Amino acid sequence: MQKLKDIQTLIENDIKNNNQFIIDSLSSDVVLINQISHYIINSGGKRLRPLLVMLFSRALNYQGDKHLACAAIIEFIHTATLLHDDVVDNSELRRGKETANNVFGNAASVLTGDFLYSRAFQMMVGLDNMQIMQILADATNKISEGEVLQLLNARNSELTEKDYTNVIYCKTAKLFEAACELAGVISLDKDNYQEHQDNIKSYGVYLGNAFQIADDVLDYVSDAESLGKNIGDDLDEGKMTLPTIHALANIDQQKQKVLKRAIEEGQYNVDEIVAIVKNSGAVEYSYKVACHYADLAKQSINFLPESDYKEAMVLLCDLAVKRKS
Repeated sequence: MQKLKDIQTLIENDIKNNNQFIIDSLSSDVVLINQISHYIINSGGKRLRPLLVMLFSRALNYQGDKHLACAAIIEFIHTATLLHDDVVDNSELRRGKETANNVFGNAASVLTGDFLYSRAFQMMVGLDNMQIMQILADATNKISEGEVLQLLNARNSELTEKDYTNVIYCKTAKLFEAACELAGVISLDKDNYQEHQDNIKSYGVYLGNAFQIADDVLDYVSDAESLGKNIGDDLDEGKMTLPTIHALANIDQQKQKVLKRAIEEGQYNVDEIVAIVKNSGAVEYSYKVACHYADLAKQSINFLPESDYKEAMVLLCDLAVKRKS
């Protein structure tokens, strides 16, 4: 196995069944909710988080079908956060398409995000498992905290790497962690789950961190077409990411002024900022940190028996760092 497509082929029946489960679970009597939900669900994307639920479940030798509902719930929560994110950030592009808020308006997008959250919790109740409810309630709460933290830190050029890591844990890695926890809860008995819980959670956190750092680097090494969004969006929103944090600490005063002005005031030339960040060694440093997290994720699943599913989970760590979009 070398590509994401190889992983998807490995669990293609699960993916097919999960896609149908998602479609069946989207229905609403309100036409606009159906339109917006289907618009964003069908707008591409790797569906990495639901894939993680299904792949980890198979790696743990799960033979039931609850992983399909768990995967759909994770995707609904993720999609709800995207709808809300795009409104908060005034984003116009996602995955190379117009954002839902750009097509349908901010109010409709926010309310549809709320619908997806509530539908996800309806589906949780259907699983009749308090542990699953607790995991997902904690995850949605932490994601919300992450959103507020990011808002509070907008245009803050003094943000530290430690603060950044906390933000990406809340905003990104927490849902990866929850996806893995769900796989563990439905696949293992209580004693086995408790024995391996830390490793199960660690795989999700480390993979999520690696994924988000690599995503932040793409703003400086990719292009709008590959990225599916406008280059410089993070700067427009005043977001401090690992590349800018490292760059600020490793450039001269004049370049610091230019980069700080970009972050604090949103005044910048894209090519100039990209050059400053690249020449500072920030891209290489950020990739190094992402690779470190990917390696930690791989180590976390040493307890798994050897299988194609475990091999796919190891590959997923490499792909998270090496991806181009």
